[in-house]
Amino acid sequence: MTNETRCTVTDPGALLDPVCAIARTAGERILEVYETDFAVEHKADDSPLTAADLAAHRAIVDGLARLTPQVPVLSEESARIPFAERAAWPCYWLVDPLDGTREFVKRNGEFTVNIALVADHEPVLGVVYVPVGGRTYRAARGHGAWRLEPGGAPQRLHTRPRPPGRVTVAGSRSHRGASLDRLLERLGDYELIGMGSSLKFCLVAEGRADLYARLGPTSEWDTAAAHCLVEEAGGRVTDLSLHPLRYNTKESLLNPHFLVFGDPSQDWARYLPDGHP
Repeated sequence: MTNETRCTVTDPGALLDPVCAIARTAGERILEVYETDFAVEHKADDSPLTAADLAAHRAIVDGLARLTPQVPVLSEESARIPFAERAAWPCYWLVDPLDGTREFVKRNGEFTVNIALVADHEPVLGVVYVPVGGRTYRAARGHGAWRLEPGGAPQRLHTRPRPPGRVTVAGSRSHRGASLDRLLERLGDYELIGMGSSLKFCLVAEGRADLYARLGPTSEWDTAAAHCLVEEAGGRVTDLSLHPLRYNTKESLLNPHFLVFGDPSQDWARYLPDGHP
């Protein structure tokens, strides 16, 4: 592929059903491990790794290879692809087979399967599947954002305007620091909902939370699928200067610190600590 090559996926919405099916298969592989006395290893950055991560990775990579053999896949479990190669991709699948491994290890159910299609550095399709309970969040550019419960009708998602009183903030259950505490102080009247994995984005997309501020390290596969969901629901995902979060623009796959908010008319950056974290 060259930089002049156009993405072969012309209608991301047409892929939503098969990608949701792939995510559900990965979720089944995860639950097979979840129900056992599984072992936990640790990666070089000390983050946990289980057999569920690897089983879900294989299910997704195999499924996407059959669905779109011409589109490359970048997964958390196969991320050692040099930027010189990635830079030539007009579009690619960006996957976190098991987002929230710490929540998986704690057995609290707050973990997800994340599959995104990225084109021109932006997520144009996103599927977030919750294995425990079987809930699916799905979005594609121009097709809106939706939540599907097992056996239920799809529900269209919309972010909400900022309420006149208390602001609801989604926060990480496993990663919280002094920078977030300072932001919360500046917000004034707030309610904090602790949640694991990309489900924090989903709270904003559903209109259940107004803001999610991530003032610590994340990787691009952590955010892309739910980023699409929030945008299609009417919200925004930006860096701390309120520029849209972009993907595959550099050697590192780490995101900058970012904000996820449902009401784009508000200047959420004004609540950031002086000098930013």
